[in-house]
Amino acid sequence: MGWGDQQSMTLRWPDVAVAERSRRGDHTILLVTLLLVAIGLGMIYSASGVLADKRFGASSYFLKRQLLWCAVGLVALLVVARCDLATLRRWAVPVLLLGLLSLVLVLLPSIGVAVKGARRWLRIGALTIQPSEVAKLGVVLYLAHYLAKKGERIGDFWRGFAPPMVVVGLLIALIVAEPDMGTAAVIGLVTLGVLFVGGARLGHLLVIAVAALPIVYLLVMRVDYRRQRLLSFWDPWSDPTGTGFQVIQSFLALGSGGPFGVGLGEGRQKLFYLPEPHTDFVLAALGEELGFVGTAMVILLLGAFVAKGFSIALETNEPFARYVALGVSLLIGVHSLINVGVITGLLPTKGLTLPFLSYGGSSLVVCMVGAGLLIAIHRHRPPI
Repeated sequence: MGWGDQQSMTLRWPDVAVAERSRRGDHTILLVTLLLVAIGLGMIYSASGVLADKRFGASSYFLKRQLLWCAVGLVALLVVARCDLATLRRWAVPVLLLGLLSLVLVLLPSIGVAVKGARRWLRIGALTIQPSEVAKLGVVLYLAHYLAKKGERIGDFWRGFAPPMVVVGLLIALIVAEPDMGTAAVIGLVTLGVLFVGGARLGHLLVIAVAALPIVYLLVMRVDYRRQRLLSFWDPWSDPTGTGFQVIQSFLALGSGGPFGVGLGEGRQKLFYLPEPHTDFVLAALGEELGFVGTAMVILLLGAFVAKGFSIALETNEPFARYVALGVSLLIGVHSLINVGVITGLLPTKGLTLPFLSYGGSSLVVCMVGAGLLIAIHRHRPPI
């Protein structure tokens, strides 16, 4: 073998190494996900221990159930992370149809599980799942598949823009019927964001937004408890023991925490003052026990997850992968912003979990599947 051949071989090695590195999983997404889940498990146990002991006679009741869902979510994350893009794309329509079917089933009185007047859950054995969480994932995959296939038509209202809006609109209508306005709002905002980036005209998006305003007005102002929530949002102290109770207790929890908190497990608002401190208001409980520093760390981790998701979307040149990464990032980002807005009094009270941290198996599994999607897309991006 001549010197020229040896030189050619040595020059190829770096290219191979770079290509190999570009196909490895994204450890940033995995690390941030595991950190958020670990913090969530700790806060669920701390915030729910007294409540669980009173209701079920076991302080670790909610923690054990969340650990089970965490195991399911981790398996799902690893499986999805190893899938190729073609396999993920083949699952787009089936997942959407599964979400649609489950949303129909949950509204049937003989099948859906009703809690506090809302019919949002399906019981499978000893576990309950929330179909709207499956619908979120289905919408992200479906929109990515649609834009990758017919993205050049998206500027045409009837041939490109209207079809996905009709499909997503049907899902939103079923979710509103549960009722679950918070999840419907999240799906609507994510859909508009993905379609906008996909090339939809701003005028078309404004038409949809304007057309939705009277519907939102009727859904809010003509329903007693929603109207009271909106009014108490402007002045929670006008009804401190009623509709303003949750947000006032959240203010007290956050204010009591100070810079560094009162200590893990030492919070007082979780002692039957702050309603559902392990679910929708878990960040308020965390703010009391870990203070501003702990709250800021969680928000920064969520921000890092979303920012990395956007970065992955920009790095790939495959349309389906790009829109999936964008959709997952928007889903986690919008969900987090609304939850933080609620506990700080910047938005009206809504029953939305904080991604990765709040108690809730369906939400946790879907968030971890979203992380798996980002890892899979990062692994299959073109070599740098």
